[in-house]
Amino acid sequence: MEQLFYAPDIATVPILPEEESQHCIRVLRLKEGDNITITDGKGFFYTATLENTHPKHCQVKITESLSQKPLWEYTIHIAVAPTKNMDRMEWFVEKATEIGINAITCLRCRHSERKEIKLQRLNKIAISAMKQSQKAILPQINEITDFNRFISQDFNGYKMIAHCAENSKQLIKEIYTPESNVLFLIGPEGDFSNEEINAALSAGFSPVSLGKSRLRTETAALAACHTIHVLNQ
Repeated sequence: MEQLFYAPDIATVPILPEEESQHCIRVLRLKEGDNITITDGKGFFYTATLENTHPKHCQVKITESLSQKPLWEYTIHIAVAPTKNMDRMEWFVEKATEIGINAITCLRCRHSERKEIKLQRLNKIAISAMKQSQKAILPQINEITDFNRFISQDFNGYKMIAHCAENSKQLIKEIYTPESNVLFLIGPEGDFSNEEINAALSAGFSPVSLGKSRLRTETAALAACHTIHVLNQ
């Protein structure tokens, strides 16, 4: 697999960030004149030639830019309460990025066991997964946000909430129209409170089922993401 580097400002600043420069020079031992491929995480790949192989700020010359054909035409936004064990949340960010996702928002809910996150760490995992899966789109990962504040925001597309309460729910395929944007709410390990569920329904969210099995938070979030891609095939 071709090695892919990430430099968000490469179109205007032809220098690799320090971490990418170190990997390029000290790990891969590339030299001046070698060609590399870079993505800006905004939909573009760049072919570049190494010019100044400094391990902290490796300078390159862009020789070609190529827009990656969109791998999906719709927007997937998963808003999920971060798990108590952050390893599981990091796993979700990694796998969702590999499958394809546009945005992830961490929710602060009544039953949340984790109130804070390390956004820089999650971004780093998303960058690694983007490069590993040869994508040119880096998902937006948002700071932890209060549940009620989040559901009051406007969203152009289907809005769905997956919860464990014994309320009437439909399967995603019974609601969702392919090629449409979608926003999912996925609750914490203790699930959403009844008040939160009712508030989401009042805000226009449809209650959906992810199947007969009771899923962990991160599994439910990934299942929702993957289901949308399958329904669009």
